[in-house]
Amino acid sequence: QVQLVESGGGLVQAGGSLRLSCAASGITFNINAMGWYRQAPGKQRELVATLTRGGSTNYADSVKGRSTISRDNAKNTVYLQMNSLKPEDTAVYYCNIRYYGGAYWGQGTQVTVSS
Repeated sequence: QVQLVESGGGLVQAGGSLRLSCAASGITFNINAMGWYRQAPGKQRELVATLTRGGSTNYADSVKGRSTISRDNAKNTVYLQMNSLKPEDTAVYYCNIRYYGGAYWGQGTQVTVSS
């Protein structure tokens, strides 16, 4: 059974930093990409950053230059380092992994940035 467990969310002041982690377990297939998405109240879920198996990254324009996605292949863990956080970064952040047959999602971790 595949499980994605996110951690690292919380309340932070504007300008601060957070590091989100997502540990995947039960993986018996090749992961094509790992990534982070977020959903703010009343808004659709949107991509934050993705990292492919080949090492290519993709960032939303809104976080580019402020965030870094990375992974530890041995631990099947993906990280999202977010710096210079803004109140508009407030959202539930979801971990995602994609493989040839589909995708899995984590349960989400709340990030709240106060002004």
